[in-house]
Parts: sequence; structure tokens; C-alpha cells
Amino acid sequence: MSAPGYSLVTLANGVRSVRSHAAAETFHPVIGPAAEAEALYVRQLRLRERLAADTGEFVIWDVGLGAAANALTVLHATSDLPCRLRLVSFDHTLEPLRFALQHAEELGYFGGYEELVAELLATGRAERIEGDQSVRWDTIVADFPAWLNAPVQVVPAPHAILFDAFSPAKNPEMWTLPLFTRLFRQLDPTRPCAMPTYSRATLLRVTWLLAGFHVGVGHATGEKEETTLAANTPDLLDEPLDRKWLERARRSTSAEPLHEPKYRQAPLSPETWAKLQAHPQFQ
Repeated sequence: MSAPGYSLVTLANGVRSVRSHAAAETFHPVIGPAAEAEALYVRQLRLRERLAADTGEFVIWDVGLGAAANALTVLHATSDLPCRLRLVSFDHTLEPLRFALQHAEELGYFGGYEELVAELLATGRAERIEGDQSVRWDTIVADFPAWLNAPVQVVPAPHAILFDAFSPAKNPEMWTLPLFTRLFRQLDPTRPCAMPTYSRATLLRVTWLLAGFHVGVGHATGEKEETTLAANTPDLLDEPLDRKWLERARRSTSAEPLHEPKYRQAPLSPETWAKLQAHPQFQ
């Protein structure tokens, strides 16, 4: 059940997932790929409700394609809706997805999308019309921070972002303040957009606030009592961070954003504290 760089693993609940040997990380290691994607992204982003209400093309950026559990769970969860869905998946390699497709039956979350994924791997783009749903799925194989610096492809602004990078300690270049500032600038201010992630770290939440987002407490998933949800409008947040959280952040020993791609922990600087206090969310 192994291949160069990847292997199948069985989680404590019996669900199968993919492990990256190079990163020494298992994808969706607690409750499994589909369950985590459903809880963290589909329900938290209100995807069914928002897609049902949208009359145009609904764009989702899938940052951290990996073995495609997040993207495929979105497709399964919305397959009965009359909608036009555009998925744009980013990753620096497609090898986890190639491996996952070879083990689609064991992983269990492909469920009828094997041909679509094979087309995606072969050409970088796949399209499918099933009932009243139209899907276009593109991949951008690139270093995401570098791509944000100077996008080489025109990509429509997203309505939702599935952000699923490895942790800041393992992959600090994907969690810096400059990256999220550039990401926020890619959004269309007239197009409401939300972005969840599995972390509840104070460092992350401060980073997103300083990048321009409104930030709130996200739903529990697996062993995590909280996750984090950011948006370019407070209307998409059920539980925005409040001034009590702000005071806790001030006392935290790990709250200062990463200004460069090198992981470290530090309390808020006076400059960061001043910017946080001035954020519209806390006025």
C-alpha cells in the first residue's frame, strides 16, 4: 500500500487516509478526509445555502489540493444543486492525488469522480455536467506564495477558500502575514468570501486580522474544540472574535505574526497591538 513518498494509513476510527513520508504528516489524521472536509469546509462555509442562492458561477479556491478530499467532498455535498461551480486547486505537486486515485476504493471519498480526477491529472482541467450542476475544475501547480506575488494565470476572485496547508511549524511560508495580505488583495470587495482553517492559534488569528480579514471562532471538528473562520465581510461570521479575545491575545506568548517564512513564537509587538486595536472589528 505504498508508493514513492506516500502510503495509505488506517486511522483510529478505521477510516483510510494518505501519509506523506517527506513531510511526516498524515492528511486529515483525526476523523478522516471526508468527515473533516464536511465539518470544516462544507458546513462552516454554508456552501449548500450559498450555492443555492447564487445565480452565477460560484468560485472556490482550494489551497492545498493534496489528495483532493476537500474538493471531492464539496462536489459530493453539492451534486444535487442547480449551480455552476468553479474549483481552482493549488498545490506544488499532484503526486498525492495520483497516489490517492490509485487507491480510490480504499479511501472511499472519490465515489464516482474517478474519471473527473483522471482528466484533471492528465490535462490540468476537468469539466462535468451532471443533472443541473455544472463543474469546472482547474489545477495550478506552483509555489502558492510565489504565485500570489505575481499570478501568471488569470483566476476569478473566490466566493470561498479551502485553506489546508501543513502547520506553521512544518510549512511556515504558507502562514506569513505578507502571504495573507496578498491573498486578501486578490478578493473582490463586492463578492463575499469566507475562508476556514483547522487552526485556532492566536498567531494565525492575529495574522488574518492584520491582513484585512474579519475573523471569528470556527466550528469544532474532530479533537479540535474550535477552528477559525475569516471573511472579507462580518456578515459571514457567526461568532466574531471580541475584545475579550483581544485582551487574551495581548497576554499571549505566541501572537506576533510571521513576517518571514521562519517559524518562531513571540508576543505581540507594540506596533501589532496598536494595529489590532484599530481594526474595525473591535470598534
